[in-house]
Amino acid sequence: MTAVLRVELTANFERNLEEIERFLADAEAPQAFDTLLDELGGTVIPNLKRFPAMGRSFLQRPGNSVEAVTLQERLTAQLKGIATDGEIREYVMANYLLLYTHGKQTVYLLSIRHQRQLSFDFTALWGNR
Repeated sequence: MTAVLRVELTANFERNLEEIERFLADAEAPQAFDTLLDELGGTVIPNLKRFPAMGRSFLQRPGNSVEAVTLQERLTAQLKGIATDGEIREYVMANYLLLYTHGKQTVYLLSIRHQRQLSFDFTALWGNR
């Protein structure tokens, strides 16, 4: 039988949820936020409680710059204290990318982003020119 782990939301993850809620409200799709919460509570969190290593390794991707490699090394060192495998893992959802890590008893949800939040908002950058 697989052990069931506890899931904790980090402060950053909670901020990300607030940003997603604002993003979806601005996009006139506030019901999509309720759908996200349902998916997190009904599918994602139960999956991670039972199978915390299911996501692919985020840090296995090769760094393409000295800065990226340095950050990966620093993250790996920091994770050794809390993460069983010293990894950040990614859980790919239909419209979201969720980053998490896990220890022996706890899964820590680190970050979540809507796929459309990863684009540039040139109107906000330059105003109404």
